Amino acid sequence: LKISKNRREVYFLDKQIDRLTPKEFDLLYTMAQKPKQVFSRDKVLELVWGYEYYGEERTVDAHIKNLRQKVEEVAPQ
Repeated sequence: LKISKNRREVYFLDKQIDRLTPKEFDLLYTMAQKPKQVFSRDKVLELVWGYEYYGEERTVDAHIKNLRQKVEEVAPQ
């Protein structure tokens, strides 16, 4: 996995993962910085969405699901 923060590009197995939304990129970048850490939904909301986020915490699940689908497009299981 290669992530360019400045260009906001992600490559997996040397293939670019296209169409990442800004939140999907931020989510992946945040989790990739600490690959062995387990994040709670609340912690992800705090780190990626910020303290002022008042929406549904399951939004994290939806973004992770979308992110997984986009990774599998370039590298199926």
